[in-house]
Amino acid sequence: MGFLNQLFGRKSKEEQTMSGKLNIGIILGSTRQGRVSPQVGSWVKEIADKRGDANYEIIDIADFKLPFLGEADSPGIAAWNEKLSSLDGFIFIVQEYNHSITGALKNALDLAREPWNNKAAGIVSYGSTGGARAAEHLRGIMGELMIADVRVHPTLSLFTDFENGTVFKPQDLHLDNVNAMIDQVVSWSGALRTIR
Repeated sequence: MGFLNQLFGRKSKEEQTMSGKLNIGIILGSTRQGRVSPQVGSWVKEIADKRGDANYEIIDIADFKLPFLGEADSPGIAAWNEKLSSLDGFIFIVQEYNHSITGALKNALDLAREPWNNKAAGIVSYGSTGGARAAEHLRGIMGELMIADVRVHPTLSLFTDFENGTVFKPQDLHLDNVNAMIDQVVSWSGALRTIR
């Protein structure tokens, strides 16, 4: 069949899949009431959508009603794994809580394994120090899950990018960093798709 496809110039199903646009999930890392991650995620998606180089989708872990790891199984776990499996890469919106990521995000990371493997991810973090400590913790977890994290890392300050800590008003200077991070996520996600 491969010979006939080549002869008539038709692409195999695998070739068609490999040449299609990448699917990148923008994962909101907080579930608490009053969170600002939806504002940050929407801003990142707006920037990403203007590029036209991949399909971008906001993934809110709150929507999956995930149980804690080790508790009774729930339909949310299967839906979470299915959603992750449909993605080629990730952009994590990470807020710093007590020098680390949220418990909700850690739990969501732990409730899947293979769907994370051999994919790329970028991080957009925020906090009093730009969320840098949370991002570094996340990098260690991603390494264990075989997620390739990219180098460029936009950091947002609670003091200069948020009004009263609740209204997101990013400085223009972040635009270049977000686009550079997305460049790397798209490039690495495409490369890693070839080995999955």
